[in-house]
Amino acid sequence: MGDTSFWMFDFFGKVMPIFFVVVIGIILLSAGKGILQWGRNNKQPVLTVDSRIVSKRSQVSHHQHQDTNDHLSSHTKTTYYLTFEVESGDRMEFAVSGEQYGLCAEGDAGRLTFQGTRYLGFQRYMRVSGEEGTPGSYRSMNH
Repeated sequence: MGDTSFWMFDFFGKVMPIFFVVVIGIILLSAGKGILQWGRNNKQPVLTVDSRIVSKRSQVSHHQHQDTNDHLSSHTKTTYYLTFEVESGDRMEFAVSGEQYGLCAEGDAGRLTFQGTRYLGFQRYMRVSGEEGTPGSYRSMNH
């Protein structure tokens, strides 16, 4: 039995520090990646282009946590995304607020403002109804 307990202490003495270093490394790598993306976005010009919303999606993540008193708490987070298509045919997806997500519909046309991968806003064109059976056209709301 003495050999078994020695082996376990040896195992935890070698494996646990490696596990700890890996976890800390993943956290630092994620933080560094976010900081680098933030810096790259800041170096990009702010662009405003004509675009159209081609899709909307949301992603729900659910987290549960049990504290030391066996109380279970849960947290749900919803992230909203809009995909825009610009005149060149390129598509870009941005995370947006729930309010912005709710105000937009697929097919809306307008002016998209962004900086790198950072969404800054979308100014919809006012839709002008066409004759019955024909699609409407869009007119800028800034006339």
